[in-house]
Amino acid sequence: MEAEKKEQAFLDIFTQNPLASRLKDVYNAFQERREALGLSNPGTVENIAKEVQRDVFLNNLNFSGFRADLNKSFSVSPLFQVSHSLAMGSANQPPYTYAVLYGSSKVFLQANMDNDLSFSSRFNYRWSPRFVTKTSANLLSQGAMCQIENDYTGADFTASLKAANPSIVEGGLTGMVIASYLQAVTPKLSLGLDVLWQRIAMTHAPEMAMSYAARYKGTDWIASGQLTDAAIEGSYWRRLSEKVETGININLAFAGMGPGGPMAGLKKEATVTIGAKYDFRQSSFRAQIDNNGKVGCLLEKAIAPPIRMTFAGEIDHKQNQAKLGLAVSIEAAEPEVMEQQEKVGAEAPSIPF
Repeated sequence: MEAEKKEQAFLDIFTQNPLASRLKDVYNAFQERREALGLSNPGTVENIAKEVQRDVFLNNLNFSGFRADLNKSFSVSPLFQVSHSLAMGSANQPPYTYAVLYGSSKVFLQANMDNDLSFSSRFNYRWSPRFVTKTSANLLSQGAMCQIENDYTGADFTASLKAANPSIVEGGLTGMVIASYLQAVTPKLSLGLDVLWQRIAMTHAPEMAMSYAARYKGTDWIASGQLTDAAIEGSYWRRLSEKVETGININLAFAGMGPGGPMAGLKKEATVTIGAKYDFRQSSFRAQIDNNGKVGCLLEKAIAPPIRMTFAGEIDHKQNQAKLGLAVSIEAAEPEVMEQQEKVGAEAPSIPF
């Protein structure tokens, strides 16, 4: 007891004094004014234009050739699922891939292996409702890669720290480190900062780059922009109706010297992409076109509750190339699992994807 009293008396020297009390009062007053603004979490710098890049555009959805996916669910809460994927006629997708997925309110685990024994995995862990650690590892024939990311989601801000292939075996830190912070300034405006540090090897000098981000959210539209040393990018998303979304992205990159040499200044390359998404009752259609003559579309349709078909097409007029893709996805589950899914419904645990 005497030891505890001495420890408490020692701590009181730092906490129970006029300076500490003043700082605490200033902090509490700042927090009260902050809460009075009614700010909400703005998301992350990485996903600052997700409504355009992920919801409307086909960047991560387009494919070519034929693909068949068979997914089998063994449990809903926690989520446990395995899948088999077969692909033909595509240079970007392996002929066969086996995947396992597990998810709960704290853990997310996914592992993939293809016919060439290339292995990739993701492991996410939620330490608290606001703090999540995400890791990924890839073992390919070209080499190995690992990534560690920590995200803290505050009431009106998000802070992230990411490291790709970090190593100290050469006597110093090598790899890539990215730190980002996005803060809601008003209920509609958010400002962010992204800092990148990388060092390929100890024989090379480290490099550092900084970018700035802004996001403004209107009633039915969102505008965002990013400024880096080498490019300027802006996105605009708008919901025209309950079923129609549109988006436009403008990217101006400074690609070194132009054909006129140093006297001609930097060579500038601009890409403008316009896209739209239309949601039907049991299907969705996406289409986009850019100033380089590339046109793409994607149609997803639910044939029946367990069967979904996807058609993708792309024409590149500049390169005189065309791609077509067709995918069939089948979701299978035992009757007990389907009953469990109906019972859980909206009360399913939030998985840290």
